[in-house]
Amino acid sequence: MDTPRDMTYDQDAVSPRKNEDCMAIEPRYIQFSPDVTKGALYVPDSGPTPHVALLVMHRTSNYLPHTANIELSKRGFVMLGMNPRFDNNETLVDFEAVALDVKEGVKFLRSLPGITHVLLLGHSGGGPTMTFYQAVAENGLSYCRNPDKLHVTGHALADLPPVDGLVLMDADPGHNIHLLRNLMPMLPGCNDPGSFDPSLNPFDPQNGFNPKGASHYSDDFKTRYYRAQSDRMNALIADAQEKISAINAGKYKYPDDDTFLIARGEGASLWELDPSVAHTTQKPRKLLKNDGTISTQIIENVRVATQGLDQENASFDGGTVNLTLQSFISTQAIRSTNSLDGIDYGSSNNSTTCALQNITVPVMIATMGAWIYMCDNEIHYENAKSQDKDFVVIEGALHEFQPCVPCESVPGQYSNTVQNLFDYTRDWLNARY
Repeated sequence: MDTPRDMTYDQDAVSPRKNEDCMAIEPRYIQFSPDVTKGALYVPDSGPTPHVALLVMHRTSNYLPHTANIELSKRGFVMLGMNPRFDNNETLVDFEAVALDVKEGVKFLRSLPGITHVLLLGHSGGGPTMTFYQAVAENGLSYCRNPDKLHVTGHALADLPPVDGLVLMDADPGHNIHLLRNLMPMLPGCNDPGSFDPSLNPFDPQNGFNPKGASHYSDDFKTRYYRAQSDRMNALIADAQEKISAINAGKYKYPDDDTFLIARGEGASLWELDPSVAHTTQKPRKLLKNDGTISTQIIENVRVATQGLDQENASFDGGTVNLTLQSFISTQAIRSTNSLDGIDYGSSNNSTTCALQNITVPVMIATMGAWIYMCDNEIHYENAKSQDKDFVVIEGALHEFQPCVPCESVPGQYSNTVQNLFDYTRDWLNARY
C-alpha cells in the first residue's frame, strides 16, 4: 500500500523540536511510500491549536524547506512540505503519477487530531500539480482520461480525497507552456543546436536583441516567433507520438521508452528577454503594495530582462531539455497555434487553466509583480469555476516571493514582499476556515 510509515500522531510526536543552540523550530520528517516520497511537518509552536493544514509540493523540486512552510506555520497553520516520487528527476516524470503522492499527503493531514480543513498550496510547478489533483478529485477519472488529451493516464486515480480549498502562488500555467515559450524556432525537421532559423533568432541585435539590457522585438517578429514556437512544439509532439505508436506495435528499437532530447529548449523566451511582452493586467486588479495597502488598478509588471540567456540557450547543460518519450508526452507537450495566446489548455493534464475550469472549492491566486506569470495567473483567475475566488498581485515580488531589488527605483521599495504575501494568505484562510 502507498501509505506513509511511522506516522503515529500525538502531541509529543508532532510537536516541533527546537535546536538547543539557536532555538529555531525544526520540522518533523515523515517517510511516505515509495521511499523517495517524503515530507516535513511544520506545527506552530505557540498560539491556539491549529485546525487548518496545508500541503505544498512540486512535481520535482525539493519543497521540504519551502518558504510557505515556515511563514504559514508561524501564522498558525500546520504545513506539510512534500517531495514526490520524481524528486529532482525531470527526465522521468510521469505527471499524473504525482497525484498519488498528493493523495498520501492529504490522507495524512486529514488524520491529524484537530484538523478540520485541508488545503493544497501550489507554487510554481506546484500549481498544475495541485489543481490537477483537485480536478480529478472533484470530477473523477473522466477528467484525466479525456480522449482529447495527449496523454491518457492509466494510473489508479479513482477516489482521490478532495480538499477544502486551493492557494496558488505564482502558479506555473503548466511546464509544457514553459517549454513551448522557451523553444528556439528551428528549421523544419531539425533538432541540431546550430539549425535554427536566422530570421527568428531572438539573440540577433538586428531582430531586437540587447545583450546588455532589455531587448525589444517588433510586433511582426513576435507574431512570427510565437507561431514558429508552436510549429516546433507540434512537430515534437508528432515525432514522439509516432515513436510511441511504434513501441506499442512492437516495431521500435526499445520495447518501452527512449530518450528525447530537445536542443535549445531553454532560454529563448521573449517574456524574459523583452519586459514589454505581457506586461500589464487586462483588467483592473488588486495590487498589494509594499506598505500593506491595496489599490485596484491596471497593474504594470516591473520585471527586468534576464541576462545571459543567449549563452544558456546555446549550451548543452543550460539549453538542452533531457526527457524520455513518455515524460515528454505526459508532462511537457501541449498543442497550440501560437505560444502567446493560442494554447489548447485542454490538450494536457499538466494545465492549471484547464484544471481550474473544473474546480469548485475556494481558490486564492497570488501572483508576483516582478515575474513572468502575472498575465497567466490572471487567465487562471478568469477561468476558475469557483464562486469564491480571489486574485492579488504582490508589488515588486520575484517568483520565489523575495523583493526584486534590480526593479527598485529607490532602496527598499519592495522590501515587504514576503510579509505581505503571507499576511494576506493568513487573512484569506482565516476568513474562510
